[in-house]
Amino acid sequence: MHTQETEIGHEHRLGPATKNVAEHASALVRLELELATLELRRKVVALARGIAFGLVAAILLLYALGFGIGAAAAGIATATSTWLALVIVTGGLVVLAVLLGLLALMSLKKGTPPVPEQALREAKLTTEALKSDGHA
Repeated sequence: MHTQETEIGHEHRLGPATKNVAEHASALVRLELELATLELRRKVVALARGIAFGLVAAILLLYALGFGIGAAAAGIATATSTWLALVIVTGGLVVLAVLLGLLALMSLKKGTPPVPEQALREAKLTTEALKSDGHA
């Protein structure tokens, strides 16, 4: 039989439990925000690295073009081993630019899309778990 004393005792025990649930929910939200921040930071770094590699590759290709034109001019003007040296330098710059371009492409692919996928997945799982009220 419910009496006023048992109702007060039940409410007295419910208060700390409610507070505990609220604290856990708050901690979960903080952890998910931290996960999202870390994931976004990692993707931004990968994007920045990709952009830097791409810019260096573009600059080296510009130098390669300059050396190629210089090699052609030297080859036509002198037809000696000087032009061959310039062609070798041009080839080396092109190879380096291609390698840096590939690194840029890989970094850009790793950093896109800049969305915290893990954090969103965890938030969805948490929401589903809270909606199911712990019943599987």
